[in-house]
Amino acid sequence: MEMKSVFRSALVFLIVLSCCCRFTKNETLDSSTDVLTLESVRQSLIRQEDTIVFSLIERAKFPLNSPAYNESSLNIPGFCGSLVQNVVKETEAIQAKIGRYESPEEHPFFPDDLPMPVVTPYNYPQVLHAAGASININKNIWDMYFNQLLPLFVAEGNDGNYGPTAASDLDCLQALSRRIHYGKFVAEVKFRDAPQDYGPAIRAQDSDALMKLLTFESVEEMVKRRVEKKAKVFGQDVSLDDKGDKGKYKIDPSIVSRLYGEWVMPLTKVVQVQYLLRRLD
Repeated sequence: MEMKSVFRSALVFLIVLSCCCRFTKNETLDSSTDVLTLESVRQSLIRQEDTIVFSLIERAKFPLNSPAYNESSLNIPGFCGSLVQNVVKETEAIQAKIGRYESPEEHPFFPDDLPMPVVTPYNYPQVLHAAGASININKNIWDMYFNQLLPLFVAEGNDGNYGPTAASDLDCLQALSRRIHYGKFVAEVKFRDAPQDYGPAIRAQDSDALMKLLTFESVEEMVKRRVEKKAKVFGQDVSLDDKGDKGKYKIDPSIVSRLYGEWVMPLTKVVQVQYLLRRLD
């Protein structure tokens, strides 16, 4: 199948999927009081672990399929880039029209020239400092995902499923972006709980001091163990006779633990520091 045909099929599928998306109330808030709490943030982060693990499992069904990332494979007037880049950009444009990026929890990978919403956006509670809206580290996430993470958990090879591959990559990227940018909410609730601890470092614009305040190694180890266990549970083959292959998983659980330890939590703290440095503006 020619790359152009594959692209059209993938894009039509994603357009239909995107138009069916619903963007809901900010789940970071306590549902009974609409108050930002550390517990509500923590529960949201735990739920997002499930989404990330499942999205990685779905992507692992396909081999690398490197033509999807070849910037010379497409010949689309007015666009220079790969199939994946085009799918992400076009999908974000459609999702912007239905209000995805009005949510403070969502961040586009291609933020330039996004169309305005064509539907009345939800009135999201303003719990973050206004300066937080300008923080977007998706370039770092994109680089991490394609250059460091992807080669760790997908097999070499090419099965021609470029459209589904691009769709799976999009799911992974958006899940990781949402989780990492939740650092804004984490930083806000921690600042509210202890302004006397964070205030001096913010006024001094001391990034190192803020990073030290935000780092809890015991908590990070617990998170790594939890996501590794989730990868084992979600990624095992289930058999009614309970004779499935023990110890065989759809994605290596240690890679999910490594993802959180080396990239997700460090990048989340980068977002937190950037947010806190501007919190008293």
